[in-house]
Amino acid sequence: MRKLVRKGVEDLVPYPPGKPIEELERELGISGSIKLASNENPLGPSPLAVQTVINKSSTLNRYPDGSGYYLKSKLSKKFNIPFDQIILGNGSNELIELIIRTFLSPGDHTIQPFPTFLVYEKIVKGAGGNMTSVPLSNLSIDLKGILNAITPKTKVIFICNPNNPTGAAISKDDMLQFLREIPGDIIVVLDEAYIEFTTDEKTANGIDLLDAHSFLLVLRTFSKLYGLAGLRIGYGFAPQMVVDYMNRIRQPFNANTLAQAAATAALDDSSFVHKTLQVVREGLHYLCYNLDEMGLQYVPTQTNFFLIKTPGGGKRIYELMLKQGVIVRSMDSYDLPDYIRISIGLPEENERFIETLKRVL
Repeated sequence: MRKLVRKGVEDLVPYPPGKPIEELERELGISGSIKLASNENPLGPSPLAVQTVINKSSTLNRYPDGSGYYLKSKLSKKFNIPFDQIILGNGSNELIELIIRTFLSPGDHTIQPFPTFLVYEKIVKGAGGNMTSVPLSNLSIDLKGILNAITPKTKVIFICNPNNPTGAAISKDDMLQFLREIPGDIIVVLDEAYIEFTTDEKTANGIDLLDAHSFLLVLRTFSKLYGLAGLRIGYGFAPQMVVDYMNRIRQPFNANTLAQAAATAALDDSSFVHKTLQVVREGLHYLCYNLDEMGLQYVPTQTNFFLIKTPGGGKRIYELMLKQGVIVRSMDSYDLPDYIRISIGLPEENERFIETLKRVL
């Protein structure tokens, strides 16, 4: 009998999603839980986006705009990027998959740092490609190690900057030097899902680096800063030729109507953006101060989340806190078993996290 699935698929482990809060509360017999596990915006979605979704709901009998005209036009103007160098996706996850489906053949080689966003390796191996994972150096991406891992079969390199789950960011100078040393026929995917949260002015910005490498592809998302994770809308910047090839593979209506409309409106919601950044930065300051008081180690971050080293292992702390109605992320799947990862929440959520962590420790 012929084998049912593609070679390598049986070896993949499904991405570990969190359960809905309502289901967890039902199982554990608790209520009033808070979720600090998925790097979401604690303020909710952009109010301008919400109103636009309401106004646009009467058009749901029509297919979405397959060209993404209005959203791409707004992005083009905001970032001064030509219209034909922008591509939209059902979240940046879909764009990662489009890159692999467009450019990777079975047996081709890819490189990533590790630990990093788990989806890169999953998509590569699902498509029959090979992945080399270069260990982090002091929890920072080892660019020299990635360069040394390049082979004649290397097709794609993934860099998440700032990196998930560590929150560490690569400087512009280091990234520029790295891109100059990459062979010109390798696609470099610079995933900047958290770039808007950075406070270090030296952090690399992909938009400023598009001319530094022939096939640099910069990915961004509306899930984090703008609070539109549930609508699934992301975007990418790349050379026109790269975008053209990806559009040949892309489903014609991959970005839905409400997502496009909400994202277009959210780009104008400057007050919401300002408030989000303020909440995240003030929350991070509060959490770090209290963790210092508790004598716990944590990893400095340029994002809206960070790692905390916990006595007795991250999974144990995750399970104990879950029973108290505080949902965090254990890092076993990232090969960081001593850590938990938490997102910055609202002030009252941050206070509850600290109180609960003290109690379970």
